[in-house]
Amino acid sequence: MRIVVKVGTSTLTHATGGLHIRRVEEMCRVLSDLKNSGHEIILVSSGAISMGVGKLNLKSRPEDIPTKQAAAAVGQCELMYTYDKLFSEYRHNVAQILLTGFDLSNPASHENFRNTLVRLLELSVLPIINENDSISTDEIKIGDNDTLAAIVAESAEADLLVLLSDIDGLFTADPHRDAGARLIPLVEKIDENILSLAGGKGSELGTGGMITKIHAAEICTAAGCDMIITNGSRPSVLYQIMEGEEVGTRFLAAKE
Repeated sequence: MRIVVKVGTSTLTHATGGLHIRRVEEMCRVLSDLKNSGHEIILVSSGAISMGVGKLNLKSRPEDIPTKQAAAAVGQCELMYTYDKLFSEYRHNVAQILLTGFDLSNPASHENFRNTLVRLLELSVLPIINENDSISTDEIKIGDNDTLAAIVAESAEADLLVLLSDIDGLFTADPHRDAGARLIPLVEKIDENILSLAGGKGSELGTGGMITKIHAAEICTAAGCDMIITNGSRPSVLYQIMEGEEVGTRFLAAKE
């Protein structure tokens, strides 16, 4: 299978912005093992700004664009250093691809990205993709990595997109506020009822929320790719997914 795994900021880092070392190490080990078993893996990773915040000892996520971009530039170096070090332990090469909205909306740039991505997979490289936050502005911003991951899955003609988040999946109500909220294990069609279940923004250090995940599912499933939302606190959950177990919320690809 060709699998896109998106990992969010809240999964990668502690609330301080510092790297969640044990979790990231486990995730890289699991992804390496899945790659060893024959799967093609593409990682869409958030966390650059948050890691920059931690490394620069800022008190909170910056609000102004120049400081956000500076934090992203510092944090992206730290993020890729960490991934390169961890995946190298399992003898896997990684490649960094940073994208803006222009790269994906411009046909020529999008095709170049697709060609590079496919060639990297042919060379058995594990691509690691993030938005280019150090130069993105409102005019060329993708906005969130859930959407980016869905576009990557579509571009790569992936079989499955897994969003590793800080929530177990899509619920009938907000599980933080409603004790009776039930996990929805399967979504066959995204309709107004499903859209109405999406809440607002996610964690303080992140940019996403359930609504961005639902929109990602719309992109992904329309392209013929299943999508799963599940909790990333235990990266070993990826083994369960590959073994066909019911995990999180699965959105089924649209039937032709």
